Amino acid sequence: MDTVAIVGRPNVGKSTLFNRITGQRKSIVDDQSGVTRDRVYGESEWGGIRFNLIDTGGFVPNSEDIFESAIRDQVKIAMQEANVLLFVVDVTTGITYLDDEIAAMLRKWDKPILLVVNKVDNHQRLLDSNEFYSLGVEQLFALSSINGSGTGDLMDAIIQDMEKIDEDYKEQDVPKLAIIGQPNAGKSSIVNVFVGEERNVVTEIAGTTRDSIHTRFTKFNKDILLIDTAGIRKKSKVHENLEFYSVIRAIKALDESDVCVLMIDASKGVTAQDISIFALAARKKRGIVIAVNKWDLVLDKTANTVKEYEEMIRSRIAPFRDVPIVFISVSEKQRVLKVLDYALDVYENKKRKIPTSKLNDYLLKVIERNQPPVVKGKSINIKFVTQLPATTPSFAFFCSNPKYIRDAYKNFLENQIRNKYNFTGVPINIFFREK
Repeated sequence: MDTVAIVGRPNVGKSTLFNRITGQRKSIVDDQSGVTRDRVYGESEWGGIRFNLIDTGGFVPNSEDIFESAIRDQVKIAMQEANVLLFVVDVTTGITYLDDEIAAMLRKWDKPILLVVNKVDNHQRLLDSNEFYSLGVEQLFALSSINGSGTGDLMDAIIQDMEKIDEDYKEQDVPKLAIIGQPNAGKSSIVNVFVGEERNVVTEIAGTTRDSIHTRFTKFNKDILLIDTAGIRKKSKVHENLEFYSVIRAIKALDESDVCVLMIDASKGVTAQDISIFALAARKKRGIVIAVNKWDLVLDKTANTVKEYEEMIRSRIAPFRDVPIVFISVSEKQRVLKVLDYALDVYENKKRKIPTSKLNDYLLKVIERNQPPVVKGKSINIKFVTQLPATTPSFAFFCSNPKYIRDAYKNFLENQIRNKYNFTGVPINIFFREK
């Protein structure tokens, strides 16, 4: 997915616009300027196209205030990372010297810039918005973030201006693997083992990798694109500007990937943040392999340690338990290539297409033996099933009264599909449609 950044001086309504576009009340909104200090990011969708959205703090050029200086650095990084920039101004105050300075800075970027004149909620303010054309930004949108008027036109323009992912990353025959996990879990080290050289810098300091690094190589007679990301941390732990945006880059890397390898540090155990990262990858419907690194540092292992550790992980990632888990030591080069082997298997599983005739021959018999329960006196008759043409394995069940099908039966059908066909490591979508 592409990334859109919202920028502007303090108190012009950036966070309100963020909340409007994402449909969430994630950013704090207050009349006092400077409320947004920590950067907030979310996702939005318009016209079937999803994108990441960053809310930034109020930009004050040349200020020596410690908070305004930190925000200024963060805003600059956001602008660098974004594909599209939303420059927000306030019609009620008119053009200020801060607006002029921000506009001058934005014009230096070779990126689409959309000028958002906010708080336009009556005809007079609509007329007043025309003065902002003097800022030198061609695309102007007069709107009200609070009531939503005019935001549809802005969303249309965002989608039109978005740059598509480079053609290199669109190659269908090249598996794209993202290496994700917390800082210092061994992500760069495993990439170096995969490619057989010290391609990425490795240190003992958490957070060394700031950018997403793309490495193309051949292994097992197959071209592979590896995406090494900066470590994902809890937002509360992200103090440095660059570290916050390493999170954005990691999310973007997931968006580019087909399969992700989640690195877990066995010496620290499975943390809540590891599970959150897993949930993020699953939510984005990426294929997943879990690599438990530094297994050589785990003391007092017994014959059952691997089995117990694996079962603990599967219980914590439920209900999506059908994920390859491999215990490795990158430093000792133990079972490292097995991770790559699993990842390529998951990639093939993700592409698997089941003929409609075979699906119906199998599943309709299963359904006949295990009918969906009657809900509120409504019986459900499933008549037909087909796999949809989607990048994530998706199955549509055509039936009567689809709204009465409960999650338990949906999970039952997913398990039946997994038991019959190999979708290990791949999230599955199941839809019920009226027929």
